[in-house]
Amino acid sequence: MSAPEAKAVHYTDVPAKTFGDAAPGVTIRWLIDEEHDGAPNYALRMIEVAPAGHTPQHSHPFEHENFVVEGRGRVLLGEAWHDVGPGSVVFVPAGLLHTYTNAGDTPFRILCGIPTAHLMPQG
Repeated sequence: MSAPEAKAVHYTDVPAKTFGDAAPGVTIRWLIDEEHDGAPNYALRMIEVAPAGHTPQHSHPFEHENFVVEGRGRVLLGEAWHDVGPGSVVFVPAGLLHTYTNAGDTPFRILCGIPTAHLMPQG
């Protein structure tokens, strides 16, 4: 891959992708990543959860850093639920079971940062 180029766009210019039945009402926008932008260390995503929507309960072998942009939600971290809203920050350690649900009647949007090392082929 060639050297990364700088990028400055509105987040809505990045296409939203759905998760299907596993995550009703949830879309993801890969705002900055290695595949499209050449970002070698870190990926930034916008997760959008529609009213009554939720992500599946899941875990990953890598951490997440989340910032709530708008809306009201709840996040399950292990066995504990937490209410979150605009300005809330959430750290999800590697391997921890987690899920997000929309707890309001407007879209719930979070920025989600993850390391890119898990996305690159190992060899």
